[in-house]
Amino acid sequence: MSQTAIYHTNVTWKGGHRGHLQLGNGPEMEFSAPPDAQGYAGVFTPEDAFVAAANTCIMMMFIWATERFKINLLSYECHAEGTKLIELDRTELFTHLRFWPVIRVRGNGEEVTVIEARVRRALQSAQKFSLVANSVKSQIHIEPVIEVEGAPKNMV
Repeated sequence: MSQTAIYHTNVTWKGGHRGHLQLGNGPEMEFSAPPDAQGYAGVFTPEDAFVAAANTCIMMMFIWATERFKINLLSYECHAEGTKLIELDRTELFTHLRFWPVIRVRGNGEEVTVIEARVRRALQSAQKFSLVANSVKSQIHIEPVIEVEGAPKNMV
């Protein structure tokens, strides 16, 4: 049987192109439109939130996948970029989300190619099971750098 979960946010207009955001999980912050849309620099924006939602969700699902695939994860950092198309009529759409994770794992005695293949499968699972990635129309591209420590070099 399917289940549902409901998440809440509250926003309050603070004048101009500024607002206050309160997340259902507790954090609060100011936000604005981005500077290119009459907003303010140095403030959280809906565009930031969109890209951050995808980046954080894929990371959390990758952590989940590494546990299931028994990958000894040492570190994970990911730069993400969202490409926004602005049409002549001023409608906007994110067309691409790109992710550049740098992933360090311990070798556990397996060959590098075997470990890299498991990490890539974990990334595929992360994308497949990411709520946010499954909820957007944008194309998603993940281009990882995988570093394996303590693994024997591949036999040729």
